Amino acid sequence: MKFLYDLLVFFASLLLPIIAIFNTKIKLFVNGRKETFSKISSLKNEKTIWFHVASLGEFEQARPIIEEIKKNYKQYKILVTFFSPSGYEVRKNYDLADVVCYLPLDTKSNAKKFIENVNPEFAIFIKYEFWPNLLNELKRKEIPTILVSGILREKQLFFKNYGGFMKKSLEAFHHFYVQNQESSDLLKSINFKNVTVAGDTRFDRVSKILEQDNTLEFINQFKEYKYTVVAGSTWSEDEKLLVNYINNNTSDDEKFIIAPHNIKGDAILELQKSINKKVIKYTDVISSAVEKSVRLEEYQVFIIDTIGILTKIYAAANVAYVGGGLKTGLHNILEPATFGIPVVIGNKYDKFKEAVDLVKIGGCISIKNQEEFTQNFIMLKEDENFRNLTGVINKKYIEDNLGATKLIMNYLKTKL
Repeated sequence: MKFLYDLLVFFASLLLPIIAIFNTKIKLFVNGRKETFSKISSLKNEKTIWFHVASLGEFEQARPIIEEIKKNYKQYKILVTFFSPSGYEVRKNYDLADVVCYLPLDTKSNAKKFIENVNPEFAIFIKYEFWPNLLNELKRKEIPTILVSGILREKQLFFKNYGGFMKKSLEAFHHFYVQNQESSDLLKSINFKNVTVAGDTRFDRVSKILEQDNTLEFINQFKEYKYTVVAGSTWSEDEKLLVNYINNNTSDDEKFIIAPHNIKGDAILELQKSINKKVIKYTDVISSAVEKSVRLEEYQVFIIDTIGILTKIYAAANVAYVGGGLKTGLHNILEPATFGIPVVIGNKYDKFKEAVDLVKIGGCISIKNQEEFTQNFIMLKEDENFRNLTGVINKKYIEDNLGATKLIMNYLKTKL
């Protein structure tokens, strides 16, 4: 099986440059990796701690640990590697990292070259990124390695009779910090005892959001103290339901802020044209700022066609809808939940522990079609008591799950 894995990675290295000609995301994936080894060359002979994340969500899990290390262990350089362009493109200029780059494809030669060049003092993998050649090289070089906010599932190769090579790669980890008891039990079932159920570091990350100034004057001007729905990280399937609800809404006392995942011009224009209410885009506001000609309070729908401000926008919401749960993969529900507001999502959320938990206890509402979407948003608007109680459930859930970062930092203090 290991031979087959290496063969598949080799063929991927040949096919991806061809696919990149026709696919923008794959083009970023391929071209970005051409810069990896030149970027990490600046870390040679430096004391480096390496964080590897798949994408943006996993980066948020790494972030509180990075912040603690930068605050308390200034002698270390920080390297952050991404697998996905959607994470790298957003965080490639992250100021607390000394180097941010793509992870090279997991060939034996790449793994050896990468580890030799970086020679990290410590390696920290986030959630579920397991690359056997890189892990085997870390083990061979006896580099301390841990998993943070890990999630293991029974269907993964580690727990199959034919997945011996993947199971062996787990021997690189000196400790596993996992999110739940199920992950701990699975690891122990294959004789890994060095496991702690620590929870998810993202709770520590989002709790700090409340300590910052989340005021955006243009959002306050738009909202004008009216009931406001914020739809974050939406995809086309989410927007279809949302736009139908907006267009059939006869009330003018309800405002909508939409922050799509895809902010490319054509997609934004299509979304804007589909809405029959008075709508404005963030870029319209910016371009008109000098003339002071925009009266935001006159609009009912605000499309945020930029990145980096969604968290602060959630602070202005009475209710949040988080996209991706109908088809493509649920986005971060903890950010709106920390503000103590109800969160509505699609029905495909079983891979996200926080969503499973919150749906079960009633802080998060799952919908699967237009009828359920409309019914729930009408109920949330009209029943203030229900809306407030739902928000309280979310806020308490965040507060009850703090502390993973402290557990991990206590371990790292003994190693750094």
